[in-house]
Amino acid sequence: MPVTQPPDAAAMSRAATVSHPLCARLYAKQAEAAESRGLADQRRRMLAGLAGRVVEIGAGNGLNFAHYPDSVTMVHAFEPDPYLRALAIRAAENAAVSVSVGEAIAEGLPLPDGSVDAAVASLVLCSVKDVVRAVAELHRVVRPGGELRFNEHVASAQSLRRALQRTADVTVWPLLSGGCHLGRDTGKAFEDGGFRVEHVDRFVFSVSALDPPKSHILGTARRI
Repeated sequence: MPVTQPPDAAAMSRAATVSHPLCARLYAKQAEAAESRGLADQRRRMLAGLAGRVVEIGAGNGLNFAHYPDSVTMVHAFEPDPYLRALAIRAAENAAVSVSVGEAIAEGLPLPDGSVDAAVASLVLCSVKDVVRAVAELHRVVRPGGELRFNEHVASAQSLRRALQRTADVTVWPLLSGGCHLGRDTGKAFEDGGFRVEHVDRFVFSVSALDPPKSHILGTARRI
């Protein structure tokens, strides 16, 4: 099957390397520390029951890899940051399932149309440049009827907190956090992008004592 890519795939390829050296190192340390605070359990819940071929975007340092069930036959993991990608490659070597780690942004995945059975988006869509394009790419590469598993922090349901998040998003927060946005309505982006959300848990979580609590959604969607 030929690889079908967006019209501006060449430009996306040139932009595939995304480097935030300080933020990447802080993220890696925070993520590892957060495992004992409940993040490891979130990963297990998110990935339980997956099967077949999977694409994972923004794989970070590869902490999801250890939680894929043996019913998964292949994980195509992509991470644009070179520091995190090196850690993910190391994690892939110790994974119980087959994992390939590549360099690509979520908005331009080097996979054929309908080539995977499921997609995983874990703590990544807050920081992509174009959420609509990223979700469109997930929709493109997942086969009809396939799954999307997600764990993302999203805009708060409280109006005042949501207003503060959105103010932070258009001022200094993305610059301080390597592109993270606090106030995105990611669940709506899934539905607008051709996925039907079938199950979602909502909770508040912080990865460290210094991290402000954030509203999260963890669940499953189906590719329409």
